[in-house]
Amino acid sequence: MKKRALISVSDKSNLTDVAKFLETNNYELISTGGTFKHLKEAGLSPIQIDEVTDFPEMLDGRVKTLHPKIHGGLLAVRDNENHMKTVQEYEIGLIDMVIVNLYPFFENVNKEINLAEKVEFIDIGGPSMLRSGAKNFQSVTVLTDISDYELVQNEITENGETSIETRKKLAGKVFNLTSAYDAAISAMLLEEEYPQYLNASYKKVSDLRYGENPHQTAAYYVSTFENGAMKDFEILGGKELSFNNLRDLDLCWKVVHEFHEEMVCCAVKHSTPCGVATGTTAIETYKKAFECDPMSIFGGIVGMNFTVDAETAKELNNTFLEIVAATDFTEEALEILRKKKNLRILKIKNPVSDSKTLVKIDGGLLVQSTDQQFSAEIECVTEIEPTEAQRKSLLFSQRVCKYVKSNAIVVSNGTQALGIGGGQVNRIWATEQAISRAKEKFDGELVLASDAFFPFRDVVDYCAEQGISAIIQPGGSMKDQDSIDAANEHKIPMLFTKMRHFFH
Repeated sequence: MKKRALISVSDKSNLTDVAKFLETNNYELISTGGTFKHLKEAGLSPIQIDEVTDFPEMLDGRVKTLHPKIHGGLLAVRDNENHMKTVQEYEIGLIDMVIVNLYPFFENVNKEINLAEKVEFIDIGGPSMLRSGAKNFQSVTVLTDISDYELVQNEITENGETSIETRKKLAGKVFNLTSAYDAAISAMLLEEEYPQYLNASYKKVSDLRYGENPHQTAAYYVSTFENGAMKDFEILGGKELSFNNLRDLDLCWKVVHEFHEEMVCCAVKHSTPCGVATGTTAIETYKKAFECDPMSIFGGIVGMNFTVDAETAKELNNTFLEIVAATDFTEEALEILRKKKNLRILKIKNPVSDSKTLVKIDGGLLVQSTDQQFSAEIECVTEIEPTEAQRKSLLFSQRVCKYVKSNAIVVSNGTQALGIGGGQVNRIWATEQAISRAKEKFDGELVLASDAFFPFRDVVDYCAEQGISAIIQPGGSMKDQDSIDAANEHKIPMLFTKMRHFFH
């Protein structure tokens, strides 16, 4: 007795081969519209869906497989006597295999088309067939992934049928796919910042060698619904990326993205900026970032929002780096950088677009809007106003400070983040660390930015002792006046932003 396979696919890759295999192995092929035509042109003998349902396709193809003769054939439990009587009574033929991939909603949801056009890419019949077949995996083999065609063919060749273990796994892949598909559709239609149910829709790009440490497993996923800098970058050279590479790269590019109108270079080590600088040429900008911390940049990641030229590439190759990322590279620069076989060379194509930050906690998930703002209410709270040059330097420092782990202090000369102190349990330690590092490399005018308020006047006093010329901080402490008084005593101009930037 012949088995039956129901085939309806939008992606017809490798379809002819698997269909010929099934027909050779005594499967009757049922198919729809474009799939039917494809199989006929390949010399196969499929049966059109309306011959099975005795009902025509209608509503521009929206209704063709939503029929009892399809879903009864998929859902009937073979060892259930009542089910078998019912399918015989209504002349419903059993269906043993489903090969379906869905309308390309993921590929079209971010295109610049209107909502009505996007809605047309929502598949209804496909997920319905997949879910019916997957529920009845004891008897039905369900294929959604082209990479599984070979597995199924091998099992049928060796055993005459697929194993229950394989059918169960393939059924699980169905619900994994349809849940992500539905989540992406839900996000498009709801447009709610915090919906009742938090749905995730991510597709695996690759397994990673390990996680943060060699004993941890890891994988890399990208959103099916959102664009982003870490989704579609182009790897132009070097070995595969690791878990830590991707985390560091994400932070590095977010720092770079803060500076839209200036050439900027950021160096990151262990998810912390170790050098950030602006400049007027590629080579100048990179050299200034390198000079911020020539020690920590070793083994780090460098990101640049400009085209890397040959001169800059030669300079980059003088230091061991894990990744060099930029908006573009000249051919001469690529030739130079590729001489280092393990150096990962990345071209970043998309802008930073994260709107939400997710933090996993044990048994839950914290979700917040991404920190994309800067204060529009910056106020000078001291008797002395900062100069225009100092103000520019303070705002530069503040932009870098946003990406340093709290407690965060950044000391700069306005074009270089020369001292970065972060991850300390109190602000004075972070201040001491940042100023000390900055003064090792620079003896000119320095300004200081803090990610949060000063709880005491000790930071201002220390800044005065060390020659810091201006300060920017959010304010908001019960003892703000103590810090203001200290700044006035020391004749240091201080700005309040009224907006903190904790980065825990």
